[in-house]
Amino acid sequence: MNRLQHATSPYLLQHADNPVDWFEWGQEAFARALMTDRPILLSIGYAACHWCHVMAHESFEDPDVAALVNAQFVAVKVDREERPDVDAVYMQATQALTGHGGWPMTVFLTPDRQPFYAGTYFPPTPRHGLPSFGQLLEALGTAWRERRAEVLTSAGSIVEQLAERAVTALPGEVGPDDLEHAVAALRRDFDPLRAGFGGAPKFPPSMVLEALLREGGEDAALMVRQTLDAMARGGIYDQLGGGFARYSVDAAWVVPHFEKMLYDNALLLGVYTHAWRRTGSALAARVVEETVGWLVREMRTDEGGFAASLDADSADASGAMEEGTYYVWTPDELRAVLGEEDGRWAAEALGVSAEGTFEHGASTLQRLAEPDPERWGRVRPALLAARQERPRPGRDDKVVAAWNGWLVDSLVQAATAFDRPDWLEHARAAAALVWDLHRRDGRLRRTSRLGVVGTAPGILEDYAALALAATRLAAALGDTTWLDRARELLEDVLALFDDAGAGFFDTAADAEQLFARPQDPTDNATPSGLSTAVHALRLFAELTGEDRWAERADRAAASAGGLVRQAPRFAGWLLADAVSRLRSAPVQVAVVGPAGPERDALATTAHRAAPAGSVVVAGTGDDAGFALLADRTARDGRPTAYVCRHFVCRLPVTSAEELRAQLVG
Repeated sequence: MNRLQHATSPYLLQHADNPVDWFEWGQEAFARALMTDRPILLSIGYAACHWCHVMAHESFEDPDVAALVNAQFVAVKVDREERPDVDAVYMQATQALTGHGGWPMTVFLTPDRQPFYAGTYFPPTPRHGLPSFGQLLEALGTAWRERRAEVLTSAGSIVEQLAERAVTALPGEVGPDDLEHAVAALRRDFDPLRAGFGGAPKFPPSMVLEALLREGGEDAALMVRQTLDAMARGGIYDQLGGGFARYSVDAAWVVPHFEKMLYDNALLLGVYTHAWRRTGSALAARVVEETVGWLVREMRTDEGGFAASLDADSADASGAMEEGTYYVWTPDELRAVLGEEDGRWAAEALGVSAEGTFEHGASTLQRLAEPDPERWGRVRPALLAARQERPRPGRDDKVVAAWNGWLVDSLVQAATAFDRPDWLEHARAAAALVWDLHRRDGRLRRTSRLGVVGTAPGILEDYAALALAATRLAAALGDTTWLDRARELLEDVLALFDDAGAGFFDTAADAEQLFARPQDPTDNATPSGLSTAVHALRLFAELTGEDRWAERADRAAASAGGLVRQAPRFAGWLLADAVSRLRSAPVQVAVVGPAGPERDALATTAHRAAPAGSVVVAGTGDDAGFALLADRTARDGRPTAYVCRHFVCRLPVTSAEELRAQLVG
């Protein structure tokens, strides 16, 4: 066992028995590099990464390769989910040097951590124009010893060029014309045949769909409906167990890359909940219920948080690790579980053919039409039970603060819209775990595992996502404890991440100084720290009525507003914020009166019908700490709802029908 045996990251623990003399990222590794005058081999990946596993088996488990590494380099292994700041700056270098990026990421650094060579996966033998990993190690080791000046000059030049090419935020306040331009640009990128945007591979466009749901026009509604339906019926969605895979390798959503990430499912849960609120879609409701079921059943940790991911790979019948083995079926396998008649029916209903849609004649499961509900009600649990007997994919059970924050935000919205207090309790418990365990000495840490907090500091997205979650919980629970926590986190955002302009850096002012300070305003697989902060600030302003938070949200959004017009696919949450600000203005709803079914019915109506970004608070009317409830009285002793904008309220109503009319009118 090497030093990684003491890591909290499951990804690092996967490498703890490698013959490579791995270090974690930190001063011990840097001091060793300086002392031994060796360059650093930096390898970055994550636990659910298929090609990370491949390179580990081919190279890092090979004693001869390990001997080359140990003799000439200081080897450092990083979990990108634990240290996204390290990943971000070296991914920038990798993309600049190679024209592409990905994981595993392999970067060679000087002892003072400046990059001089980079790539992603390197094979064990030369192929496809790539040298073998062993050849690369030999060549770079020789260059370090014999052409040191050249290597150092190259490293310095790379750092200088990266500083010049730093991401520009494209500032500009978003106006009505920009919204129209953004929707038109999305329409041009939309795939009218298979839905989604662009070609293969296709990623769930969660933040863009949220923006289009808020925009609500005919074009926007069409793109949302077709994309949500295509994803929910395709192979990217787990038709038996619920939850979405990371992306589709084809343009038709048939074959996914099978890893399941918490952040994707957190964001999609919010989108499908919003879609159900707007349209009443039975398909959206099913996806929400099944996805929450999967999250609670398979991703919830013993401590109450939610795990980071499920691996793409699992053992096949021979014990070899293969991608997708857990999820795919052949017609014979269906018949073996269900019998001849039901097996044949299931194959037709789920798109399972003799030719297969995946590898080795197996098929992913699709649900392109609604099957007979009674028969499906018998077939689905039988197949799910049989699948659970297969070797399961590995689970990365670390708890990531930001990912749990996004999930809590969505889960609270689902709980209040679907009137599921059990879901609300799961959301509260997850947020409580992150607050209680990850909050140390007034700062937030990024990850924990098995109830032990890690050492990696929280970044902007962690603070902002947890603040968003805390604000949502404060309103849903009527609990000022969560209001105070949200305020504390947002004060931290302003104090630690402000860029002295209008935007935010991704790392705190006193965080480890890398060769560049990350600041990326674009949404990718997840919302940027900036756009998450904008949403958190905006929601907190809606709940408290304190203008300074809304003003700061305006300034932050304007710091990158040009992205909405020029690259809306990478500015979904900023576009969503702009739509709410300019068109579908959020409201505040105060529901006051004695607790009970009548008050609950009014609150549920408000949660279902209010525009996105709204807040709903229920209480007796004399609740301390919530300005929205202050001086609100129940009419004739009956629970009463007040619909307000900027705390200026319409006439109070006492029936769900009257409330709905005010909210949708």
